[in-house]
Amino acid sequence: MLDTISPTPQQWDEFVIHQPRSHVLQRAPWGILKSEFGWSVTRIALADEATLVAGAQILLKDLPFRFGKMAYLPMGPYAYSDEQLDLLWEAIDAQLKQEGVAFLKWEPGIFEGGVPHLDRWGFRETSHTVQPPNTILLDISHSEDDILANMSQNTRRKVRLSERKGIRYYHGTLDDIEVFTHLMNTTGERNEFGVHDTHYYRRAYELFSADHTATLIMAEHEGTPLAGVMAFHQNHTAWYLYGASSNEKRNLMASYGVQWEAIKWAKQHGCDVYDLWGIPDEVETSLEAQFQDRSDGLWGVYGFKRGFGGEIVRSAGAWDKVYKPLIYTAYRAAMQFRA
Repeated sequence: MLDTISPTPQQWDEFVIHQPRSHVLQRAPWGILKSEFGWSVTRIALADEATLVAGAQILLKDLPFRFGKMAYLPMGPYAYSDEQLDLLWEAIDAQLKQEGVAFLKWEPGIFEGGVPHLDRWGFRETSHTVQPPNTILLDISHSEDDILANMSQNTRRKVRLSERKGIRYYHGTLDDIEVFTHLMNTTGERNEFGVHDTHYYRRAYELFSADHTATLIMAEHEGTPLAGVMAFHQNHTAWYLYGASSNEKRNLMASYGVQWEAIKWAKQHGCDVYDLWGIPDEVETSLEAQFQDRSDGLWGVYGFKRGFGGEIVRSAGAWDKVYKPLIYTAYRAAMQFRA
């Protein structure tokens, strides 16, 4: 007989880090981070006596006009068997309904062969995503020379140029977060995407650097900050979640050099995969046909990321489970209006 419990952050992390599909967005620090910026977090798990066998970390946010809440489940849940997973979904449904949730948005992440059993769990596919569905995965299990060889000739040249131009690369501290945020604002303006404020990046770094699963790598030249990368790792995967570069001295190619430093950091922590996290949601032929002519949104970074090599991979996308159909219909209409 399995019991439904609300695990502590420590219990939850101990469970998550041993999962084959362990993901940074299911770690307890991520839930803590989001709970300080407009969300609340609930962790629902099944336990056999004191041992967790299935679970999910779910984020909740109030909808406008007191319409209840939406729930968001990224990159989970986890279970050791299909039977446990079915029981977990029952527990999730029961708790979310009790908390007044109108619908659950689920982004399962990357599944080889697709996500099983979607039909019996009552989800419907949606085009409204939270995380970018498309990404590029780099195989970094080989030597550094082999990784460089798999890059495009132009990117490899820029990485090597960045190493010869007197740029200082270093692992930053909390003292560097303000500079990093300034670089993020510059990059957001240049590539037309939204960024967080200084406090957000500070808390992300604080929470994940505590157990050395995050790093902030900075690049500066003669006192001028040029670029920065905040990367995270878990088990054998690293994620490039935040990256920024200045409009100054772009001929020194610091954005290429700092990315290369992050890849090497991931290798040093035993990672085999480096996830470049976020490119336009298009098939590869469309990406290649358009990237030279577009710079809006994620198109502005695709041209940069593609040069590092790797495989374009699409996640399972986004799926919604509806508990309150009228509110969900109003939400969908609002999303279409915003688009």
